[in-house]
Amino acid sequence: MSATGDNGASPATGNKGADDTTTLESAQTYADAALEQAKTEGLRLAVRARWTAMAIIAVMLPIVNPNWGVLYYYGILVLFCLIGWAQLRVGAVGRSRPELLLILLDLLLMTLIVVVPNPFDGFDWPKPMQYRFETFIFFFVILAAGTLHYSWRTIVAMATWTVALWTLGAVYVTFFPNAQPEMTTGIYALFGDDPKLASMLDPNNVDYGLRLQELVAFIIVAGTLAMTVKRSGELLRKHAAVERERTNLARYFSPNVVDELSHNDEPLKRVRTQNVAVLFVDIVGFTQISDGQDPEIVIRMLREFHGRMEREVFRHGGTLDKYLGDGLMATFGTPIAGDTDAVNALHCAQAMMISLQEMNRQRETEGQPSIRAGFGLHYGPVVLGDIGANRLEFAVIGSTVNAASRLEAMTRTLGCDLVASDELIRKARAENGESDDDFAGLKSHPSQLVRGIEQPIDVWSQGIRH
Repeated sequence: MSATGDNGASPATGNKGADDTTTLESAQTYADAALEQAKTEGLRLAVRARWTAMAIIAVMLPIVNPNWGVLYYYGILVLFCLIGWAQLRVGAVGRSRPELLLILLDLLLMTLIVVVPNPFDGFDWPKPMQYRFETFIFFFVILAAGTLHYSWRTIVAMATWTVALWTLGAVYVTFFPNAQPEMTTGIYALFGDDPKLASMLDPNNVDYGLRLQELVAFIIVAGTLAMTVKRSGELLRKHAAVERERTNLARYFSPNVVDELSHNDEPLKRVRTQNVAVLFVDIVGFTQISDGQDPEIVIRMLREFHGRMEREVFRHGGTLDKYLGDGLMATFGTPIAGDTDAVNALHCAQAMMISLQEMNRQRETEGQPSIRAGFGLHYGPVVLGDIGANRLEFAVIGSTVNAASRLEAMTRTLGCDLVASDELIRKARAENGESDDDFAGLKSHPSQLVRGIEQPIDVWSQGIRH
């Protein structure tokens, strides 16, 4: 949001390139934080899924392998569970070498199970027999769990390592097959009239064609999952950016306006004129207060003051247009006009005065000087719309803005805390119905000259200083 000065020009906003870079870096940081949180949650899910899968496999093992050699596989299952726990401890967004090492260990352990026979089952079979148990499908379980790491590069790495390890396994079995030629001779004696069937049943046959099919299918699935994970990451970053934008809106708009803008951006695009209430707040004598003070004390005072004022703006349905050093500007009725904009602005200013009194009581107990502030209120037509070329700001432009600023300055000459134009008070009375409680403390000052307004106007004041 931005407002103009007397000349109708928007105040300088600093170096545009630097601002854009800062904004992009902030957005990236916000998205990375969201991705880190999602990654952590994904890893927790992956570990739970892994442990659940291991439990299911543990129940299945004695059914398909009813002998004492199954204890070997139970030991392997425990190792898989420990690897999953370790991945949860070292997992991080981006490149994490310990995490990649654990994933490689996962795949290496799986290859060992598939290629090397169980040394405790008591069977002296040729090593190519291991391929007949179709255990390659368990690589897909590890690959599926890898999608929860939220990194398409991890999926690609898993596919690459699997192909390499599976190929090395086939090479190992080829050169160290523990072959038993008599089995091959027996098979061909029985099925020699069908060489293809005999080759399929031959315990010494690695069946490289089938191994290649497994790898090709795995690569296709891994490629699809990698693209899915990459797209999911992009969508997550976009969602994080949207949430960040909503959070930024919440810094300037009241919650009800944020909800409206989240569903409809038309109010920010359409240039128009409408009546709004404008409130200016400024600390009186800030230079004298801050002179000689520790900078940290001054900044802490400003933060508390701005925090209190900002809270009242949002509580009364206003929009924080901008901070003005030791003051701020707020509007009521932007970007969407309401039925109680003027009375909301008046209530907000009165609540700010009460909040400032509370702050001063606290400062007095700490031995700090009291703070005085001026409040200026005006109601009238303004021009609303985006200004700027590449970097747009929602501007509130017009003499109403300037008049509200002049009314705030008039608190010094009238010796009061709040000065409101007669236009705002009349509008607030109309909005407030029959109740006069909110106007009891106001004092009329007719025919006041306000710089920027051609004719003298009536004003109202409240909170006489002592």
